[in-house]
Amino acid sequence: MDLSEYFQRIGFSGPFERPDLPTLRRLHRLHVMSVPFENLSLHCGEELSMDPLRVWDKIVRRGRGGWCFESGTLFLRVLSELGYRVTVLGSRVYSAHCRDYSPFENHVIGKVSVEGRDFIVDVSFGVSKQIWEPLELQSGKEQIQEPGVFTLTQTGDTWALEKTSRRPEVLTPGFEASGLVHVELARPLYRFTLEPRRPEDFAEVNERLQTDVASLFVNKSIASLQREGGVKALVGRVYSHVTYRPDLEHDLYEMREVPEAELEQLLMEEFHIRLNNRLRTPERKMLYSV
Repeated sequence: MDLSEYFQRIGFSGPFERPDLPTLRRLHRLHVMSVPFENLSLHCGEELSMDPLRVWDKIVRRGRGGWCFESGTLFLRVLSELGYRVTVLGSRVYSAHCRDYSPFENHVIGKVSVEGRDFIVDVSFGVSKQIWEPLELQSGKEQIQEPGVFTLTQTGDTWALEKTSRRPEVLTPGFEASGLVHVELARPLYRFTLEPRRPEDFAEVNERLQTDVASLFVNKSIASLQREGGVKALVGRVYSHVTYRPDLEHDLYEMREVPEAELEQLLMEEFHIRLNNRLRTPERKMLYSV
């Protein structure tokens, strides 16, 4: 990996002297502000590959985003290359549809040991559930970030991550009852153990989530990008612009339906994504909120 290419991709100008905590925080934040969480290739007739060279070309050189098996593993490889002590972990995402955690590990995160402490890094969860900076691996500690309050809780060998949000205030008439607006303020995100994994351990689930008719990613085309002050997301043909109000008790939601003919232009303007093939957005119903 030519790390200068990656640094240019996320807007990191250095300096980098050693693998310390301030640099880790800055890299994490810059990554989520620059690399969209998205599965659009799947809905353009393309494969979501975990091959490191293809992921590097897609995200770093072509300016695309990816899901956790692409963007998340890329970030962990970069940290390892920089000298950080990185452990790849697998987590089980909470399903609002099933009201339970996945029966298998369907999300990649990482543990980074730096300056005598352990942190969870995760740059590819997307939408308003995305952490902006690493979370200290400490049970019961409320960790406040712009998107909300994140809390890790340990029960035996298992850790769980929960987010407490502010109340959503929808500014666009007609979208107040949209399923894309999450009204429960406290919500579980995922749970995990500290048992080490390898990126290649997720090859099977990477394929499964692209082909299973019950997969969220088969049923929804998703793109989201963190921005200073909030997050923007395109789910199907609905574009959402969320403004965080950490000084108040509510966040602002602006939402609109995007005509199919305008999707390509919106993706370039708001997410800096240029697709090679035509996007076909599925219209299947499945619980998912921004």
